[in-house]
Amino acid sequence: MDIVRNPDGTLVVPVKQQRQHDTDESADTSAGRNDDAPVAAAPAGNEPETRLLHPGEGGYDEALAEWDLQQNPDREPVVSTATGRQEAMAIVQAVATSPDHEVASAVEAVDDPEASGEALRHVLVGGVHSVEDFAAEAAEAEGGEPLKAHEATQIIGEVLSELDK
Repeated sequence: MDIVRNPDGTLVVPVKQQRQHDTDESADTSAGRNDDAPVAAAPAGNEPETRLLHPGEGGYDEALAEWDLQQNPDREPVVSTATGRQEAMAIVQAVATSPDHEVASAVEAVDDPEASGEALRHVLVGGVHSVEDFAAEAAEAEGGEPLKAHEATQIIGEVLSELDK
């Protein structure tokens, strides 16, 4: 099952089912099976198969990076360049400070959208601390207050969606 990105930035991710192990009492022994011993129950089947992740939740950044990879599985490993990172910071800050949260115009304003996308993918692969560092660096370079990690991650997801159109 693939990860689904909703328009509000939430992600629907598959949940790995936990394996159920037999208890020591229910295992066969060399002396023979004890028919009175309890047997481990079969999985109930009522565990959810998916989970909804919101920006800022544990595992969200990793799931967003995985979602992005699903969009183009043949993509080469991400490489961030200095110019791409600078333009990526400009895009994120422009979207964050835009009164109408306009992503398309912010993406159109950069010279190399592909390099910007690669830089943003590189940030996501680094996880939460990488996103926090990127948000602080973007605020310092572009002005303004640093975004919270979940806000930066949500904008990064929106920008990557725009770039993939």
